[in-house]
Amino acid sequence: MHLTLLWVLLPLVSVAWGQYGGYGYPYQQYQDYGDDGWVNLNRQGFSFQCPHGQVVVAVRSIFNKKEGSDRQWNYDCVPTPQSLGEPTECWWEEINRAGMEWYQTCSSNGLVAGFQSRYFESVLDREWQFYCCRYSKRCPYSCWLTTEYPDHYGEEMDMVSYSYDYYMRGATTTFSAVERDRQWKFIMCRMTDYDCEFANV
Repeated sequence: MHLTLLWVLLPLVSVAWGQYGGYGYPYQQYQDYGDDGWVNLNRQGFSFQCPHGQVVVAVRSIFNKKEGSDRQWNYDCVPTPQSLGEPTECWWEEINRAGMEWYQTCSSNGLVAGFQSRYFESVLDREWQFYCCRYSKRCPYSCWLTTEYPDHYGEEMDMVSYSYDYYMRGATTTFSAVERDRQWKFIMCRMTDYDCEFANV
């Protein structure tokens, strides 16, 4: 009797664990990427997009002073919940120039679903673009900035969003002309579960 009950419940527990990663929310565990996991080599441009219907939840980077004070990057994506629906449109935002501090959120209440970057030897820095996707007429609220990533210039960067129902909408960065590196703060927001009339919050 007890063995039969175990065989009935085991598949249900396995499905629940697989859906929620054992943490009570749908974000997958951040995986530890090996050397082959980077989306770029130093001093090389790249373009990264999450699969359709997914958004960026993790950003990892390592700094190499000998290779043009540049970074290698990697990203992790997860599917958005069904309550958000499918993306209604996606686009590349305006370019944020190399060597400058900047602040940018996705326009039209979009969520970050990718990054594009090009390296400039003359500045020892990169220009950046966000790939953004809009979900119907949903609007952001309860937004906040993460702490700085990395903690100090030149360190490894490992940002993972474990916050349930918070999504990356953009970032603000500072640039050190001495260290030739950036620190990032990511803009995280919740999204309404109903349509709203504001085109850009």
